[in-house]
Amino acid sequence: MGLTDRLFQTKPVSADAGGGGHGGLAPSFGLFSLTMLGVGATIGTGIFFVMAEAVPKAGPAVLLAFLLAGFTAGMTALCYAELSASIPAEGSSYSFAYTALGEFPAFIVAACVVLEYGLAASATSIGWSGYLNNFLMNTTGLQIPEALRSPIFFSGPNGLEIRGGRFNLPPVILVLMCGLLLMRGAKESTTVNSIMVVIKLSVLVFFAAIAFTAFNDTHFTPFYNESGMKGVAAAAGTVFFSFIGLDAIATAGAEVRNPKRNIPLGIVLALLVVCGGYALVATAALGAQSADKFLHQDAGLAVILKNVTGQAWPAIVLAAGAVISVFSVTLVAIYAQTRMLFAVSLDGLIPGKFRQVNPRTHAPVNNIGLVCGVVMVIAGTVHSAYLWDMVSMGTLVAFMAVSISVPVHRARLKAKGIRPTGFRLPFGPYVIPGVSLAACLYIIKDLSAATFIIFFAWMALALVAYFGYGMRHSKLSQGASK
Repeated sequence: MGLTDRLFQTKPVSADAGGGGHGGLAPSFGLFSLTMLGVGATIGTGIFFVMAEAVPKAGPAVLLAFLLAGFTAGMTALCYAELSASIPAEGSSYSFAYTALGEFPAFIVAACVVLEYGLAASATSIGWSGYLNNFLMNTTGLQIPEALRSPIFFSGPNGLEIRGGRFNLPPVILVLMCGLLLMRGAKESTTVNSIMVVIKLSVLVFFAAIAFTAFNDTHFTPFYNESGMKGVAAAAGTVFFSFIGLDAIATAGAEVRNPKRNIPLGIVLALLVVCGGYALVATAALGAQSADKFLHQDAGLAVILKNVTGQAWPAIVLAAGAVISVFSVTLVAIYAQTRMLFAVSLDGLIPGKFRQVNPRTHAPVNNIGLVCGVVMVIAGTVHSAYLWDMVSMGTLVAFMAVSISVPVHRARLKAKGIRPTGFRLPFGPYVIPGVSLAACLYIIKDLSAATFIIFFAWMALALVAYFGYGMRHSKLSQGASK
């Protein structure tokens, strides 16, 4: 087999069409818990604290940024729905790319998703620290010492600053709790996540109900800041990571009951809940507080409620809800990353340690330990401002790969005389994937130069890993050589 043939060899559809328990994982998800998995990974980050990063970039037009990100995610969600109906696998975009595009593109997608989830877990746990401090301050009058809730690497006026004697301890505690819960198995984790998601949605409705009492339409004038649509695109890039929950649903393919039905439905239902929640809360927040006050505002929604009511208890309720909410986001981000590593290891592209599961809990304990360790280090030492755009970059590249995979997969099935079953995109295999791809490219072009530099450095490491280990240990290649 030549080099090109090895790089672009594809897995047969039947190899990925199982679902419902694979490689030692047990089927734990029904439609409701699967939808809650997606909502849990999505609602929280983009609303509870990323507005402090996005609103300064676009002003009140950040509403358009959420709309642009939601539209792009919606187009991609439909692509996910079609592929997951015929390729329900635990690797989500990685497995789709492996079946449609080939082994090397799939490995690059896996590297993007690993980056996306690892940094997402770090960033969300960092945001949790601010709401936990706000909750403690409003309930007990005490605060976490500054030295124990500030990173070593900080975003200052002159760029990166290194401040000794500091460590962000709360995110480390959160990640440790998530890891211990995941060690108990997917069933226990999904039950806890579903409860937290219901609480989170209730708290956001509570916020909107109070914030709308102080709605001031002058806060939306001028609608655009000095950056215009460029600022909208930049803000969309920042908030886009909020939609990684769509990919998280597909990573659970091997643990879903009736995956051909439940994964597409779960993706669409989660998207509808998420977009509705984002539109409601973002409008209420901007109506209650002028755009210039969002910059560097920790625990922003809790602060808005306190300013609107002049009382501490609404802020306490909101902060408590955020503490629970961000726990669920971090939990699902870590869960999804461990399942991605599991899927890649099943194919032999990374060492076999990553596919070992506990025989009692069916949890990939090695993956959980490694992922939590790395996330703890990042969350404890790095400021979240350096992470949001990197998460969006990984998400966008994975989404683009999924969009490209749809027409290629359809063509491969047609060449084999196979008629796909389950959900199929309207308007054929090119229109919606093409729109999704174009929208992703529109958003990605306005990410910062530093984001591109770090991303390409990560891709260089991925190339070393693939050519140094993955290509030589690929089970697909070994099977073809026999």
